[in-house]
Amino acid sequence: MRLNLVETTDPRVYDDAVRNLPITSALQGWGYGEARRQLGQSPARYLIQQEGRTVGALQLLRKRLVPGFSTLYAPRGPALESLDLLPGVADAVKRVARPTDALLKIEPPVPFLATDTVTLPDSYGPFRRADTEQPEHTIIADLTRSEDELFAGLHSMARRNVRTAQKLGVVAGRDDDFDAFWEIFTATNERAQLGAFPRAYYETMLREGNAHGGEAYIVLSRYQGRALAGGFFLAMGKGTYYLFGGSVRDDRVTEDGSPLKDAKAPDAFYWNAMLDARQRGYELFDFWGIPRVLDESKHSYGVFKMKLKFSEQRVWYPAYDLNLNPAAPAIVKALRWRKTQNNLRKRGSAEDVL
Repeated sequence: MRLNLVETTDPRVYDDAVRNLPITSALQGWGYGEARRQLGQSPARYLIQQEGRTVGALQLLRKRLVPGFSTLYAPRGPALESLDLLPGVADAVKRVARPTDALLKIEPPVPFLATDTVTLPDSYGPFRRADTEQPEHTIIADLTRSEDELFAGLHSMARRNVRTAQKLGVVAGRDDDFDAFWEIFTATNERAQLGAFPRAYYETMLREGNAHGGEAYIVLSRYQGRALAGGFFLAMGKGTYYLFGGSVRDDRVTEDGSPLKDAKAPDAFYWNAMLDARQRGYELFDFWGIPRVLDESKHSYGVFKMKLKFSEQRVWYPAYDLNLNPAAPAIVKALRWRKTQNNLRKRGSAEDVL
C-alpha cells in the first residue's frame, strides 16, 4: 500500500479535506498551523493520496532544535480514512523528510476509552508509543443526544449550579470580546502557575481558524455584564475543542457593601458552550485535558472535578514516534530534559501540568 504526500498551499483545499475525513481534528486545520508559525515553527500541509485518491491530510510542524537537527510533529493528526493507513504514512513521510529531520511525532485523533479493559496499541507499523505533546488524557461529551438527555447526564451539582446561574440572570454564549477572554485566561494562568504563549499566538489562531473552513470562537459567561468565565474553542468537522480558558473571582459588592451572590458562572459557561456546539451541528465536545495522575492538592485536580461534572467519558489520545535519524533517541531525551527544566522554572515542579 503506497501512499504519497502531495503538498498543497491552498488553505481551502486543505481544510476541506481535513473537515470531511472521518478521523480528524481541528489541530490539523490550517489555522492551527498559522498560529504555530508565531512560535517559530514551520507548517507544511499535505494531501495523503493513494492511487490518485485523497485518503488523508497531514499538517507537519517543523521545529528547529539546534543547528543541524529538527523534528516533525503532526498535532492530533494525521487526518485519515482509516488507522490502517498509518504504516503507509510513515513511508510517505520518510520520502519528503529533510536530512535534518530526526524525529516524527504523530497523535492519531482516535480516542480510546479510559477503562481497565482497554489496551492502547503499542505501535502502528514502525510508529512506537511515545509521550504526547497535546494532553493525552481528556474528557469528551457526545453531543448527538437531546438537550434533555445531556442535562440529565450532568452531575447533580452541575444541574443545580446551572439552574442557579439561570435564576440570577447569568448570560453565556459566543462573544467577540477577546480582551475579556484574555483577562480571564491570564488571571487563571497566574493563579495556577501555568505557562502561556504570547497574545499574538491566540489572536492568530482566532483569525486564521475562521478563515478557511473551520471555526475558532470564544464563549464567555457574564454576570451583570462582567465576564467571569470563558474559553477559546477550535472546531473542525464534527468536533469542537476547548483549548484555553478559565475563570476569575467576582470581587464586586452590592450597594450595602456585601459580596454579590456566587453566580456559578463557570458552570453556566460549560453548559452553554456544550449547547452552542450541539446547536451548530458538532457531535464531539472535547474538554481538553485532565491530569494523568490525580492529586487533590493541585490546581489541575479542581479543573478535572469541574469537567467531570459535565461528562464522565474519560479517554486517551496516545502519541507515537518514528525515528528518522540515528540521533533521534538522544534528541528525545534532550527534549524531555528541557521540558522538565521549563516546568521547574515556571512552577517549581518537574511534573507536567496534565
